[in-house]
Amino acid sequence: MRFSVLASGSTGNAFYVETERERLLVDAGLSGKQLEQLFAHIHRNIQDVTGVLVTHEHSDHIKGLGVIARKYRLPIYANEKTWEAMDGLVGDIPVEQKFIFPTGTVRTFGDMDVESFGVSHDAAEPMFYVFHYGGKKLVLITDTGYVSDRMKGVIRHADVFVFESNHDVDMLRMGKYPWHIKRRILSDVGHVSNEDAGFALADVIGDQTKRIYLAHLSQDNNMKELARMTVAQTLERKGVIVGESFQLYDTDPARPTELISV
Repeated sequence: MRFSVLASGSTGNAFYVETERERLLVDAGLSGKQLEQLFAHIHRNIQDVTGVLVTHEHSDHIKGLGVIARKYRLPIYANEKTWEAMDGLVGDIPVEQKFIFPTGTVRTFGDMDVESFGVSHDAAEPMFYVFHYGGKKLVLITDTGYVSDRMKGVIRHADVFVFESNHDVDMLRMGKYPWHIKRRILSDVGHVSNEDAGFALADVIGDQTKRIYLAHLSQDNNMKELARMTVAQTLERKGVIVGESFQLYDTDPARPTELISV
């Protein structure tokens, strides 16, 4: 199983995972042209994608969905409430390309099992995914105000985590955003902070965990170096040391990570 975080941040999100038989895209939060360019960076072609999984209906996750669905005739998977919320946002998608993927279920795509789970975000029914292949486990979780015990139970002991580390609380509080937006981000249906990411990760990292990618960093209220430092220090306070058995990595809103094998 190989993956790339194609883009991650408030300007657009897209995640790619492949096996020998399947090539899945999670979210399409950039223009069709930008998505094509991101695929080219990792030496893949978007027309070879076998399915698109949607996490929720916010524009930074579905901006290019309708365009690529129609252009490449891609099957799209989302839960019912997300499909309802996307009505009018993605244009007409042929009914034969629309599939229901209920929250809290496992769906098999060729040789890979994908497990969906609910998160706490201000969308209709937001959900993220765990990818299972050959005994390996890859977790994608962003866009949640907190990480509940239920979520931790689903994602625990993954080989790789792509994990939200959205903001530094002090930067957000002192920043330029209006208070109602700050309050939303800090709420239980907003986004996880650097420190809270560290505390949550300390509860789910396992012996097999090798890589953690900090994702959905705010361009206004965070910095890569600060996120890495805060998460590492928080983990250390909990007795989990970065560099001993796993490494921390960045993601970027405009540049994909290299294609990595799990």
